[in-house]
Order: sequence, then C-alpha cells, then structure tokens
Amino acid sequence: MNKIRPEARAAIIEAAFAVYAERPTASLADVAARAGVGRATLHRHFPGRADLMRELAGVAMQELDRAVEAATADAKTAGDVLRLALHAIVPLANRQWFLAHEDVDADPVVADAYNASREELKAWVEAAKNEGLFAPDVPSEWIVEAYEQLTYAAWSQLRSGEATSKQAAEIAWRTLTRGLKGDM
Repeated sequence: MNKIRPEARAAIIEAAFAVYAERPTASLADVAARAGVGRATLHRHFPGRADLMRELAGVAMQELDRAVEAATADAKTAGDVLRLALHAIVPLANRQWFLAHEDVDADPVVADAYNASREELKAWVEAAKNEGLFAPDVPSEWIVEAYEQLTYAAWSQLRSGEATSKQAAEIAWRTLTRGLKGDM
C-alpha cells in the first residue's frame, strides 16, 4: 500500500490556493499538476473536490483568525479592532478569494466556523456602536454585511491591481465609517 506523505498534502493545499486564486473553476487535475503529484495521490488525500474545498476553507479561516488576532492584540477600542482587522484581512486576498466563489458553507463544520466568526464580528460592531463609531439606529447586521462586502470589494481592487492592500483597506474603512456614521 502507498504511504500518504504529509509533504504531498501540504503541496496539494498550497497548489490549490494558487490554482483557485487564478481560476476558481479549475479541476482537481490542475491542482495535482501544480502540486507536482499524480491525481491518485491527490485523491488519497482528498477524495473529491468538496473534501479539498472543506480543507482549504478550514486553512483559510485559521489564517484569517491568526492574522486578525496578531493585528488586533494591542487594540484599545472596538473601532480599532475592526479597522486593524480589516487591514490584516485585505492582504490575504489571494488566499481567501475562493471563499467568495465556492459553496463551502454548505459543509456544516465550515458553516459553523463562519457563523461563529460572523457573530464575533457582530459583537465588535455592537461595541463600536456603543463607542459612537456607528449610528445607533443602523442595524448591526447591516454593518456586518457592509463590512464583509467592503472586504470583498477591497480584495477585488487588490486582485485587479487597482489598489495596494493598504489603499484598499483604507478606502473600505473610510467607506464603512463615513457612510454609516450618520452625520451627513
């Protein structure tokens, strides 16, 4: 029986991020070719596309969590947490892009992790509302959705070369805070 090599698994995951960043509809054969492994090796690690996508979603969410935790460790306010988190998330565009184009939240484990992340974001939004960053009459869910959509817009601008990650994050933040402040 063939042994499953851990380094092959890591190569497949890294190749999948690269391939799906370029072409979200790429095949598993494309991933195997980029990873430098045969399709049989890929299928020993990930029997199907859904298995690979579930793994990528898990890795991507862990990377997001680590980046946000590191960036916000010294934040003094909820508003700082939201701003610093956005600045940490935007540079991960190529690693995260596939999440916006793949139905990974159909998997219960991925959906639970995403929902927990969204609830945490909502708690920070509500704390920022209490600090006066957002108008109190704007529903927190609206702000959460705006935050997520502006993150996607920033990723899109970064990927198209229209903005640097710093520019995209700053524009997203400015849009979020000035558009929802309520003092226009």
